[in-house]
Amino acid sequence: MVRWAAFSCVLVPVVLLWYGASLAGATGTALGLAAVTGVCRVLLRQSERGAARMRAEERVPHRGRHHRTGTGAHRGGRHPGGTTPVN
Repeated sequence: MVRWAAFSCVLVPVVLLWYGASLAGATGTALGLAAVTGVCRVLLRQSERGAARMRAEERVPHRGRHHRTGTGAHRGGRHPGGTTPVN
């Protein structure tokens, strides 16, 4: 998609010159299209990174504070040896 945008950054000014637009107008149009293409490219990359990050988070199970799994998952605490009551 970005290649087509870069192609249009060249094609549009050529067509404008062909139909009699000024060189300054065609140059301004080319610079404007190049700026828009650059911004779109940055936004597209950012969106792809965000989507990849979301897919990666969906695959990994969340282990929050209250979602411990397995036996012995509790680390630390006051009773390391057993379940004897504290006097």
